[in-house]
Amino acid sequence: MIQRGGQVGLHMLPNVQQKTIKPIIEAAVAKSSLLYTDEYDIYDRLPVWGYQHQSVCHSKGEYARDEDGDGFHEIHINTMEGFWSLLRSWLRPHRGISQEKLPIYLGFFQFVHNARKRLTHPLILTLIVQGNKRILGQFLSC
Repeated sequence: MIQRGGQVGLHMLPNVQQKTIKPIIEAAVAKSSLLYTDEYDIYDRLPVWGYQHQSVCHSKGEYARDEDGDGFHEIHINTMEGFWSLLRSWLRPHRGISQEKLPIYLGFFQFVHNARKRLTHPLILTLIVQGNKRILGQFLSC
C-alpha cells in the first residue's frame, strides 16, 4: 500500500485473499478513506468494510480516469505502479532472491522510500548505502 506523496507499507502475504488483506488494510487505513485499486476482485468488499473505493480496469485498457471533467485524471494507481517499477529495477541486479531473504530487501527498500524526504544530505545517503552493502553482503552470503 502507498499513500500518494507519502509512506509505503510492504507486506509479504501467504495468499491473495480478502481475509488476508482485510486486517492489513484495517490496521493501516482509516475508515471512510478513499482507496484506488485495479480491477482485481480481491478489492470488491472494500465498500462493505467501510472504505470508499475507485478502480481502473487495466484489462479494458484503462489506466487513469477523469470523473469530474476537470482534465485531471485522479483515478489511477500510477503511484504504486511506479513504486513497483523502482523496486524491480533495484532488485534486478541481484538476479533472484530467496523467499527467505526477500523480506530483508523489501524492508530496506521500504525504509529508503519512506525516509527519502528526511535523508536528503548526500553524506547521509552514502553512509546508509555503503553501510548496508557491507552489512547486507555479509548477512546474505551466509
